[in-house]
Amino acid sequence: MKKTLMKALLGAAVLALSAGSALAEKIVIGQFGNPTPMQVAKAEGKFEKATGWEIEWRTFASGADVIAAMASGDVKIAELGSSPLSIAASQGVDLQLFMLAQVIGTAESLIVRNDAGIAKLEDLKGKNIAVPLGSTAHFSLMGALAHAGIAESDVTIVGMPPDQIAAAWEQKSIDAAFIWQPVQSQILKDGTLLVGANQTAEWGYPTFDGWVVNKEFAAENASAVAAFAKTMDEANAAYLADPAAWTADSEPVKTIAAATGADVTQVPDILQGFAFIPLKDQLSPTWLGGVAEKMKATSDFLVKAGRIDAAADDYTGFVNTDIATEATK
Repeated sequence: MKKTLMKALLGAAVLALSAGSALAEKIVIGQFGNPTPMQVAKAEGKFEKATGWEIEWRTFASGADVIAAMASGDVKIAELGSSPLSIAASQGVDLQLFMLAQVIGTAESLIVRNDAGIAKLEDLKGKNIAVPLGSTAHFSLMGALAHAGIAESDVTIVGMPPDQIAAAWEQKSIDAAFIWQPVQSQILKDGTLLVGANQTAEWGYPTFDGWVVNKEFAAENASAVAAFAKTMDEANAAYLADPAAWTADSEPVKTIAAATGADVTQVPDILQGFAFIPLKDQLSPTWLGGVAEKMKATSDFLVKAGRIDAAADDYTGFVNTDIATEATK
């Protein structure tokens, strides 16, 4: 009787394990919710199909929030800006950059109030400037100030998440903001674009959004992460094949607007504010092949600016080129 019961229990256990193995693994992936081509692939369930994962997409308002989620282990893959990436790596967060999401151009810009008397960067002295702290926009802002020879003590930098920036603008409590979409379009209604991240990049302060992965997770799920990267690359390629076709009345743009809450008429211009680099090109020394040096330079700048205590000597351990290499085979 006992043997029969034991066999029954063992049989039930085996069935339970078999059923569990057949279920897709649930993975939490962080994103910023930018109006980009990946939103189309996401809406069509292509990432789940390619990886076999059950994906919970979680939207974050800032890089600081992403770093905290990655450090906790709750999020395994996430979108992260280049400046927060350097901060996370300098703090020893266990992550690796495995591909670029997009290089930032005018998609992040310094917008000034039309009635604030700001016609050039030097006019920012004495003004209140809002920006999400620790973000790529924050790094671009500091680069713009440095380029113009303006000390941080000459301005008041107000750290705010995007939604608060929009509210503060309405209340006229800030004079300028370095911010991304869709808040950028909101405040441009009575503001002027003074400097874009494309210009600060030319001044030596380049920024990008990248995709990062927990190092251990990447090692254990190499093929699935490569499939994720390949799907992302294919989504960008669909846009790059004919950007002019992505008009306000096209299905991809309507999908992006629905997924992000962006105004469908503004999505085409927002897309033009980014540069999407094909994954095979990302393996060059300009991008993934040389990004460790860019992270070092960014971190050194952040140390001088008093944003982090110390920079690491070498950031190569925070870059994974194997995933992109596998995805482009």
